[in-house]
Amino acid sequence: MTLLYMLVVCVYSSEKMAEVFSYESSEIDWCEDNYRHSEHVVEFFNTVSPNTPNKHEKFVGKWPLFSFTGMFSVYFHMTLSFVGQMLDELSILWVLAVGYAVWFPRKLFPSFIKDRSTFSKLVLLITVVSTLSSFVKPTANAYALNCFGLHLLYTLAIEMRCCTDQKALRLAKLSVALWVLAISCWISDRVGCSFWQRVNFCYLHGFWHIFIVMAVAYGSTLIAYLDANYEIPYSLPGLQYWPCDKWSVGLPHIVLKGTSKTQKRC
Repeated sequence: MTLLYMLVVCVYSSEKMAEVFSYESSEIDWCEDNYRHSEHVVEFFNTVSPNTPNKHEKFVGKWPLFSFTGMFSVYFHMTLSFVGQMLDELSILWVLAVGYAVWFPRKLFPSFIKDRSTFSKLVLLITVVSTLSSFVKPTANAYALNCFGLHLLYTLAIEMRCCTDQKALRLAKLSVALWVLAISCWISDRVGCSFWQRVNFCYLHGFWHIFIVMAVAYGSTLIAYLDANYEIPYSLPGLQYWPCDKWSVGLPHIVLKGTSKTQKRC
């Protein structure tokens, strides 16, 4: 009887495991028509759009975790599987956690936090709890993740109040504008799908991918630049744009013009 019971449990577990990997096992389905361009890809445009902005070496080299987020997003939209959804959303959560741990302004730490090491441990604890909680109601995960955007906007507003660097101010405006475009596309795809289907334009979630990656590229560079000014001011950090520094729009990156002793204080 024990052997039979174990066999039944193994078969049931295998079936459940196969179920979460299967196509369309996620409760989330975006507005784009399924299988319209390929019988093997559920949402074609949503699948190819996360991969487009990640190809430039300056962008991927700056933060390799973006590459994993892009790959998991591709897998999710290709299959709309539950596993794909969780990999997509949790990779975003952990990218945010790394950003908070490394770059969140020291002056905005809670009063009981005295150094970045302690703050990073707090971020890790919150991220682990959030990871486990994400399995309780997976349909709410995307909304919870977007709430981080509001907190980051608040943080950015505080940081930019005393900033006089015109390049940094321009970068902040571009970051916010791209985020507004991205979140508008995301919300419109979720709540206005019937309208977009009537006009045969169901690709707003794909545009969300493009705009949010650009917003993160701009925003993370700005936060890293401000952090460098606070933590290693003697390195004389500066902002530049690729491919041409004189252009109003380009891929931003940081250059250190001062001493090579750039170890950050913890």
